[in-house]
Amino acid sequence: MPVNHQDERFLEGLKVLDLGHHVAGPYATRLMAVQGADVIKVERIDGGDPARRQGPFPDGAPHLEKSALFLYLNTAKKGITLNLKTSAGRDVLGKLVEWADVLVENFAPRVLPSLGLGYEELSKLNPGMVMTSISNFGQTGPYRDYKAREMTLYALGGLQYITGDPEREPLQMGTRLAQYGAGQNAFVGSMSALWHRDGNGEGQQVDVAVSEFLATILENALSMYSYTGSSFQRTGNRGYGRAAWGPYPCKDGFVGVIAGPDYKWPVMAELMGIPELNNPKFDDRAGRGEHADELDALMLPWLMKHGKREIFERAQNLGLAFAYVANPADILSWEHLGERGFFAEVEHPEAGTFQYPTGPFQSEGMSWDLSPAPKLGQHNREVFCDLLGYTNDQFVRLRENGVV
Repeated sequence: MPVNHQDERFLEGLKVLDLGHHVAGPYATRLMAVQGADVIKVERIDGGDPARRQGPFPDGAPHLEKSALFLYLNTAKKGITLNLKTSAGRDVLGKLVEWADVLVENFAPRVLPSLGLGYEELSKLNPGMVMTSISNFGQTGPYRDYKAREMTLYALGGLQYITGDPEREPLQMGTRLAQYGAGQNAFVGSMSALWHRDGNGEGQQVDVAVSEFLATILENALSMYSYTGSSFQRTGNRGYGRAAWGPYPCKDGFVGVIAGPDYKWPVMAELMGIPELNNPKFDDRAGRGEHADELDALMLPWLMKHGKREIFERAQNLGLAFAYVANPADILSWEHLGERGFFAEVEHPEAGTFQYPTGPFQSEGMSWDLSPAPKLGQHNREVFCDLLGYTNDQFVRLRENGVV
Protein backbone atom coordinates (compact mmCIF):
# COMPACT_ATOMS: atom_id res chain seq x y z
CA MET A 1 0.00 0.00 0.00
CA PRO A 2 1.54 3.35 -0.95
CA VAL A 3 2.33 5.89 1.73
CA ASN A 4 -0.10 8.78 1.83
CA HIS A 5 1.86 11.82 3.00
CA GLN A 6 -0.91 13.58 4.86
CA ASP A 7 -0.37 15.34 8.16
CA GLU A 8 -2.28 12.77 10.20
CA ARG A 9 -0.23 10.85 12.78
CA PHE A 10 -1.77 7.99 14.70
CA LEU A 11 -0.34 8.85 18.15
CA GLU A 12 -0.64 12.62 18.00
CA GLY A 13 -1.51 13.95 21.45
CA LEU A 14 0.13 11.09 23.34
CA LYS A 15 2.59 12.43 25.95
CA VAL A 16 5.63 10.25 26.56
CA LEU A 17 8.46 10.63 29.06
CA ASP A 18 11.53 8.76 27.80
CA LEU A 19 14.09 7.78 30.45
CA GLY A 20 15.61 5.19 28.13
CA HIS A 21 19.23 4.80 27.10
CA HIS A 22 21.22 2.62 24.71
CA VAL A 23 18.72 0.71 22.49
CA ALA A 24 15.65 -1.04 23.93
CA GLY A 25 13.94 1.91 25.66
CA PRO A 26 14.76 4.48 22.98
CA TYR A 27 13.53 2.14 20.23
CA ALA A 28 10.18 1.72 21.99
CA THR A 29 9.77 5.49 22.24
CA ARG A 30 11.00 6.02 18.68
CA LEU A 31 8.06 3.93 17.50
CA MET A 32 5.84 6.35 19.41
CA ALA A 33 7.61 9.53 18.33
CA VAL A 34 7.57 8.85 14.58
CA GLN A 35 3.81 8.28 14.84
CA GLY A 36 3.35 11.75 16.28
CA ALA A 37 3.59 11.26 20.04
CA ASP A 38 5.12 14.13 21.99
CA VAL A 39 8.22 12.43 23.42
CA ILE A 40 10.53 14.16 25.90
CA LYS A 41 13.83 12.33 26.21
CA VAL A 42 15.62 12.82 29.54
CA GLU A 43 19.42 12.46 29.45
CA ARG A 44 22.20 12.67 32.01
CA ILE A 45 23.91 16.04 32.26
CA ASP A 46 27.38 14.45 31.92
CA GLY A 47 27.38 13.33 28.31
CA GLY A 48 23.80 12.18 27.88
CA ASP A 49 22.67 8.81 26.61
CA PRO A 50 25.68 6.44 26.30
CA ALA A 51 24.47 5.66 22.77
CA ARG A 52 25.87 9.07 21.81
CA ARG A 53 29.34 7.57 22.28
CA GLN A 54 28.68 4.50 20.16
CA GLY A 55 29.41 4.52 16.44
CA PRO A 56 29.38 4.53 13.61
CA PHE A 57 30.35 8.18 13.25
CA PRO A 58 30.89 10.17 10.04
CA ASP A 59 34.55 9.85 9.04
CA GLY A 60 35.08 7.64 12.11
CA ALA A 61 35.48 10.65 14.43
CA PRO A 62 33.53 10.22 17.73
CA HIS A 63 31.17 13.11 18.46
CA LEU A 64 28.24 13.35 20.91
CA GLU A 65 25.96 14.77 18.22
CA LYS A 66 26.89 12.44 15.35
CA SER A 67 26.34 8.85 16.50
CA ALA A 68 24.33 7.03 13.83
CA LEU A 69 22.86 4.76 16.51
CA PHE A 70 21.68 7.65 18.68
CA LEU A 71 20.37 9.71 15.77
CA TYR A 72 18.26 6.83 14.44
CA LEU A 73 16.84 5.77 17.80
CA ASN A 74 15.88 9.29 18.88
CA THR A 75 14.25 10.70 15.77
CA ALA A 76 11.38 13.12 16.41
CA LYS A 77 11.98 13.56 20.15
CA LYS A 78 12.56 16.61 22.30
CA GLY A 79 15.70 16.34 24.41
CA ILE A 80 16.46 17.66 27.90
CA THR A 81 19.16 17.02 30.49
CA LEU A 82 18.36 16.33 34.13
CA ASN A 83 20.38 15.18 37.14
CA LEU A 84 18.17 12.67 38.93
CA LYS A 85 20.68 12.34 41.76
CA THR A 86 19.65 15.78 43.02
CA SER A 87 16.45 16.48 44.93
CA ALA A 88 15.67 19.35 42.55
CA GLY A 89 16.11 17.02 39.58
CA ARG A 90 13.73 14.52 41.11
CA ASP A 91 11.22 17.31 41.72
CA VAL A 92 11.40 18.25 38.04
CA LEU A 93 10.87 14.65 37.05
CA GLY A 94 7.78 14.57 39.27
CA LYS A 95 6.30 17.47 37.31
CA LEU A 96 7.04 15.64 34.05
CA VAL A 97 5.37 12.50 35.42
CA GLU A 98 2.23 14.53 36.14
CA TRP A 99 2.30 15.62 32.47
CA ALA A 100 2.94 12.20 30.93
CA ASP A 101 0.64 9.44 29.69
CA VAL A 102 3.52 6.99 29.41
CA LEU A 103 6.96 6.70 30.99
CA VAL A 104 9.47 4.31 29.40
CA GLU A 105 12.69 3.36 31.16
CA ASN A 106 15.31 0.63 30.87
CA PHE A 107 17.41 1.05 34.01
CA ALA A 108 18.35 -1.94 36.13
CA PRO A 109 15.34 -2.70 38.39
CA ARG A 110 17.02 -1.36 41.54
CA VAL A 111 18.00 2.06 40.13
CA LEU A 112 14.80 4.14 40.07
CA PRO A 113 13.40 2.75 43.36
CA SER A 114 16.74 3.61 45.02
CA LEU A 115 16.13 7.24 44.00
CA GLY A 116 12.56 7.22 45.26
CA LEU A 117 11.33 7.08 41.66
CA GLY A 118 9.86 3.59 41.48
CA TYR A 119 6.39 2.94 40.11
CA GLU A 120 4.80 2.95 43.57
CA GLU A 121 6.03 6.50 44.22
CA LEU A 122 5.46 7.88 40.70
CA SER A 123 1.95 6.44 40.40
CA LYS A 124 0.90 8.56 43.38
CA LEU A 125 1.72 11.63 41.30
CA ASN A 126 -0.20 10.35 38.27
CA PRO A 127 -2.39 7.27 38.89
CA GLY A 128 -3.32 7.07 35.21
CA MET A 129 0.25 6.92 33.93
CA VAL A 130 1.57 3.77 32.27
CA MET A 131 5.17 3.06 33.31
CA THR A 132 6.94 0.61 31.01
CA SER A 133 10.10 -0.88 32.50
CA ILE A 134 12.54 -2.85 30.35
CA SER A 135 15.32 -4.86 31.99
CA ASN A 136 17.48 -7.89 31.28
CA PHE A 137 15.47 -10.41 33.32
CA GLY A 138 12.39 -8.48 34.49
CA GLN A 139 11.38 -6.62 37.63
CA THR A 140 10.88 -9.79 39.68
CA GLY A 141 12.48 -13.21 40.07
CA PRO A 142 15.84 -14.47 41.37
CA TYR A 143 17.77 -13.13 38.33
CA ARG A 144 16.25 -9.65 38.61
CA ASP A 145 19.52 -7.89 39.47
CA TYR A 146 21.89 -10.03 37.39
CA LYS A 147 24.14 -8.28 34.89
CA ALA A 148 23.92 -9.09 31.19
CA ARG A 149 25.37 -8.29 27.79
CA GLU A 150 24.17 -9.45 24.39
CA MET A 151 26.12 -12.70 24.75
CA THR A 152 24.50 -13.36 28.14
CA LEU A 153 21.01 -12.71 26.83
CA TYR A 154 21.39 -14.87 23.72
CA ALA A 155 22.77 -17.70 25.84
CA LEU A 156 20.21 -17.60 28.67
CA GLY A 157 17.35 -16.81 26.29
CA GLY A 158 18.05 -20.05 24.43
CA LEU A 159 18.68 -18.60 20.98
CA GLN A 160 22.35 -19.61 20.97
CA TYR A 161 21.41 -23.23 21.66
CA ILE A 162 19.62 -23.53 18.31
CA THR A 163 21.99 -21.39 16.21
CA GLY A 164 24.99 -22.80 14.34
CA ASP A 165 26.28 -26.09 12.96
CA PRO A 166 25.60 -29.24 15.00
CA GLU A 167 29.26 -30.21 15.27
CA ARG A 168 30.43 -26.74 16.33
CA GLU A 169 29.91 -24.42 19.29
CA PRO A 170 26.66 -22.38 19.46
CA LEU A 171 26.71 -19.04 17.65
CA GLN A 172 25.62 -15.57 18.70
CA MET A 173 23.50 -13.46 16.38
CA GLY A 174 25.42 -10.57 14.86
CA THR A 175 23.09 -7.73 15.84
CA ARG A 176 21.22 -6.24 18.82
CA LEU A 177 18.19 -8.35 17.96
CA ALA A 178 17.29 -8.82 21.62
CA GLN A 179 17.28 -5.08 22.31
CA TYR A 180 15.13 -4.16 19.33
CA GLY A 181 12.76 -7.05 20.04
CA ALA A 182 12.37 -5.96 23.65
CA GLY A 183 11.73 -2.42 22.42
CA GLN A 184 8.94 -3.70 20.19
CA ASN A 185 7.45 -5.64 23.10
CA ALA A 186 7.64 -2.51 25.24
CA PHE A 187 5.83 -0.50 22.57
CA VAL A 188 3.05 -3.09 22.28
CA GLY A 189 2.78 -3.46 26.05
CA SER A 190 2.52 0.30 26.46
CA MET A 191 -0.22 0.58 23.84
CA SER A 192 -2.18 -2.28 25.44
CA ALA A 193 -1.89 -0.72 28.90
CA LEU A 194 -3.06 2.63 27.50
CA TRP A 195 -6.07 0.91 25.96
CA HIS A 196 -6.86 -0.54 29.39
CA ARG A 197 -6.27 2.86 31.04
CA ASP A 198 -8.63 4.56 28.61
CA GLY A 199 -11.35 2.14 29.72
CA ASN A 200 -11.05 2.48 33.49
CA GLY A 201 -8.62 5.34 34.16
CA GLU A 202 -6.05 3.12 35.88
CA GLY A 203 -2.38 3.14 34.94
CA GLN A 204 -0.03 0.26 35.60
CA GLN A 205 3.57 -0.87 35.31
CA VAL A 206 4.42 -2.91 32.22
CA ASP A 207 7.32 -5.31 32.91
CA VAL A 208 9.38 -6.28 29.83
CA ALA A 209 12.29 -8.73 30.11
CA VAL A 210 14.79 -8.77 27.25
CA SER A 211 15.58 -12.45 27.85
CA GLU A 212 11.90 -13.36 27.56
CA PHE A 213 11.70 -11.86 24.09
CA LEU A 214 14.41 -14.27 22.98
CA ALA A 215 12.61 -17.21 24.57
CA THR A 216 9.56 -16.43 22.41
CA ILE A 217 11.42 -16.81 19.08
CA LEU A 218 12.89 -20.30 19.53
CA GLU A 219 10.78 -21.75 16.73
CA ASN A 220 9.46 -25.08 17.98
CA ALA A 221 12.34 -25.85 20.36
CA LEU A 222 10.32 -25.33 23.54
CA SER A 223 7.20 -27.07 22.29
CA MET A 224 9.29 -29.99 21.00
CA TYR A 225 10.76 -30.51 24.45
CA SER A 226 7.40 -29.98 26.17
CA TYR A 227 5.61 -32.48 23.93
CA THR A 228 8.28 -35.15 23.41
CA GLY A 229 11.09 -34.60 25.89
CA SER A 230 13.58 -34.35 23.04
CA SER A 231 15.82 -31.36 22.44
CA PHE A 232 16.04 -29.31 19.29
CA GLN A 233 19.40 -29.81 17.56
CA ARG A 234 21.41 -27.16 15.75
CA THR A 235 21.14 -27.81 12.03
CA GLY A 236 23.27 -25.11 10.43
CA ASN A 237 22.45 -24.28 6.81
CA ARG A 238 21.11 -27.77 6.11
CA GLY A 239 18.19 -27.26 8.41
CA TYR A 240 15.76 -30.06 9.17
CA GLY A 241 17.65 -32.53 6.98
CA ARG A 242 17.22 -30.41 3.85
CA ALA A 243 19.80 -30.13 1.09
CA ALA A 244 19.90 -27.48 -1.65
CA TRP A 245 18.48 -25.22 1.05
CA GLY A 246 20.20 -22.21 2.54
CA PRO A 247 22.97 -19.75 1.62
CA TYR A 248 25.38 -20.83 -1.11
CA PRO A 249 28.34 -18.89 -2.54
CA CYS A 250 27.91 -17.37 -5.97
CA LYS A 251 29.90 -15.06 -8.27
CA ASP A 252 29.48 -11.88 -6.19
CA GLY A 253 28.33 -12.99 -2.75
CA PHE A 254 25.80 -15.47 -1.44
CA VAL A 255 22.40 -16.56 -2.68
CA GLY A 256 19.65 -18.28 -0.75
CA VAL A 257 18.73 -21.52 -2.51
CA ILE A 258 15.28 -22.84 -1.58
CA ALA A 259 14.58 -26.28 -3.06
CA GLY A 260 10.97 -26.88 -2.25
CA PRO A 261 8.30 -27.98 -2.28
CA ASP A 262 9.13 -31.33 -3.88
CA TYR A 263 6.92 -30.82 -6.93
CA LYS A 264 9.02 -27.74 -7.79
CA TRP A 265 12.30 -29.67 -7.88
CA PRO A 266 12.32 -30.19 -11.70
CA VAL A 267 12.39 -26.39 -12.04
CA MET A 268 15.85 -26.41 -10.40
CA ALA A 269 17.22 -28.33 -13.37
CA GLU A 270 15.56 -25.82 -15.69
CA LEU A 271 16.99 -22.84 -13.77
CA MET A 272 20.55 -24.13 -13.73
CA GLY A 273 20.52 -26.02 -17.01
CA ILE A 274 21.91 -29.12 -15.27
CA PRO A 275 20.15 -32.30 -16.55
CA GLU A 276 21.74 -34.40 -13.78
CA LEU A 277 19.49 -32.67 -11.26
CA ASN A 278 16.58 -34.58 -12.76
CA ASN A 279 17.95 -37.85 -11.35
CA PRO A 280 15.10 -39.49 -9.39
CA LYS A 281 17.27 -39.80 -6.30
CA PHE A 282 16.96 -36.01 -5.86
CA ASP A 283 13.18 -35.90 -6.29
CA ASP A 284 12.24 -35.64 -2.62
CA ARG A 285 13.69 -34.07 0.49
CA ALA A 286 14.91 -37.36 1.93
CA GLY A 287 16.80 -38.19 -1.24
CA ARG A 288 18.35 -34.77 -1.48
CA GLY A 289 19.42 -34.98 2.15
CA GLU A 290 21.01 -38.39 1.61
CA HIS A 291 22.95 -37.15 -1.43
CA ALA A 292 23.59 -33.60 -0.23
CA ASP A 293 27.33 -33.52 -1.00
CA GLU A 294 26.77 -34.81 -4.53
CA LEU A 295 24.02 -32.25 -5.04
CA ASP A 296 26.24 -29.41 -3.87
CA ALA A 297 29.00 -30.52 -6.23
CA LEU A 298 26.57 -30.30 -9.15
CA MET A 299 25.17 -26.86 -8.25
CA LEU A 300 28.24 -24.95 -7.06
CA PRO A 301 30.02 -24.55 -10.45
CA TRP A 302 26.86 -23.02 -11.94
CA LEU A 303 26.29 -20.77 -8.92
CA MET A 304 29.87 -19.48 -9.04
CA LYS A 305 29.38 -18.35 -12.64
CA HIS A 306 26.33 -16.19 -11.91
CA GLY A 307 25.62 -13.11 -9.78
CA LYS A 308 23.28 -13.06 -6.81
CA ARG A 309 20.74 -10.65 -8.34
CA GLU A 310 20.65 -12.60 -11.60
CA ILE A 311 20.11 -15.91 -9.79
CA PHE A 312 17.45 -14.38 -7.56
CA GLU A 313 15.48 -12.82 -10.41
CA ARG A 314 15.67 -15.87 -12.66
CA ALA A 315 14.60 -18.22 -9.87
CA GLN A 316 11.71 -16.01 -8.75
CA ASN A 317 10.46 -15.75 -12.33
CA LEU A 318 10.31 -19.56 -12.35
CA GLY A 319 8.35 -19.63 -9.09
CA LEU A 320 11.25 -20.58 -6.79
CA ALA A 321 11.49 -18.71 -3.47
CA PHE A 322 15.18 -17.83 -3.82
CA ALA A 323 16.74 -14.82 -2.15
CA TYR A 324 20.18 -13.29 -2.00
CA VAL A 325 22.21 -12.19 0.99
CA ALA A 326 21.88 -8.41 0.79
CA ASN A 327 24.59 -6.16 2.18
CA PRO A 328 23.90 -2.60 3.42
CA ALA A 329 24.58 -1.12 -0.01
CA ASP A 330 22.06 -3.52 -1.53
CA ILE A 331 19.42 -2.54 1.03
CA LEU A 332 19.88 1.21 0.59
CA SER A 333 19.75 0.96 -3.22
CA TRP A 334 16.98 -1.65 -3.42
CA GLU A 335 14.38 -0.28 -5.82
CA HIS A 336 11.61 -2.24 -4.10
CA LEU A 337 12.11 -0.37 -0.81
CA GLY A 338 12.48 2.87 -2.72
CA GLU A 339 9.17 2.31 -4.47
CA ARG A 340 7.48 1.69 -1.11
CA GLY A 341 8.98 4.81 0.47
CA PHE A 342 10.74 2.81 3.18
CA PHE A 343 13.67 5.21 3.50
CA ALA A 344 13.61 8.96 4.02
CA GLU A 345 16.41 11.50 4.18
CA VAL A 346 16.81 13.22 7.53
CA GLU A 347 19.03 16.26 7.89
CA HIS A 348 20.74 16.78 11.24
CA PRO A 349 22.44 20.14 11.88
CA GLU A 350 25.64 18.52 13.20
CA ALA A 351 25.88 15.12 11.53
CA GLY A 352 24.55 15.90 8.06
CA THR A 353 21.94 14.21 5.90
CA PHE A 354 21.41 10.45 6.01
CA GLN A 355 18.79 7.89 4.99
CA TYR A 356 16.73 6.43 7.83
CA PRO A 357 14.00 3.78 7.81
CA THR A 358 10.66 5.51 8.29
CA GLY A 359 8.50 3.18 10.39
CA PRO A 360 7.70 -0.51 10.86
CA PHE A 361 4.50 -0.54 8.77
CA GLN A 362 2.62 1.38 6.12
CA SER A 363 -0.91 2.65 6.31
CA GLU A 364 -2.84 4.98 4.08
CA GLY A 365 -3.52 8.26 5.84
CA MET A 366 -0.45 8.00 8.08
CA SER A 367 2.66 10.16 7.80
CA TRP A 368 5.84 9.72 9.83
CA ASP A 369 7.45 12.44 11.93
CA LEU A 370 11.13 12.23 10.97
CA SER A 371 12.45 15.43 12.48
CA PRO A 372 16.09 14.98 13.56
CA ALA A 373 17.16 13.67 16.96
CA PRO A 374 17.79 16.39 19.55
CA LYS A 375 21.18 17.79 20.41
CA LEU A 376 22.13 17.28 24.04
CA GLY A 377 19.84 19.51 26.12
CA GLN A 378 18.41 21.18 23.02
CA HIS A 379 14.92 21.62 24.46
CA ASN A 380 15.80 22.43 28.07
CA ARG A 381 14.43 25.95 28.06
CA GLU A 382 11.33 24.99 26.07
CA VAL A 383 10.42 22.16 28.44
CA PHE A 384 11.40 23.80 31.72
CA CYS A 385 10.04 27.28 31.06
CA ASP A 386 7.27 26.87 28.47
CA LEU A 387 5.89 23.48 29.53
CA LEU A 388 6.62 23.30 33.27
CA GLY A 389 6.37 27.03 34.01
CA TYR A 390 9.81 27.72 35.51
CA THR A 391 10.89 31.35 35.32
CA ASN A 392 14.10 32.27 33.57
CA ASP A 393 15.79 32.95 36.92
CA GLN A 394 14.70 29.55 38.24
CA PHE A 395 15.94 27.85 35.10
CA VAL A 396 19.32 29.60 35.38
CA ARG A 397 19.65 28.51 39.03
CA LEU A 398 18.88 24.90 38.10
CA ARG A 399 21.59 25.05 35.47
CA GLU A 400 24.11 26.66 37.81
CA ASN A 401 23.39 24.02 40.49
CA GLY A 402 24.05 21.12 38.13
CA VAL A 403 20.42 20.02 37.88
CA VAL A 404 20.11 20.51 34.10
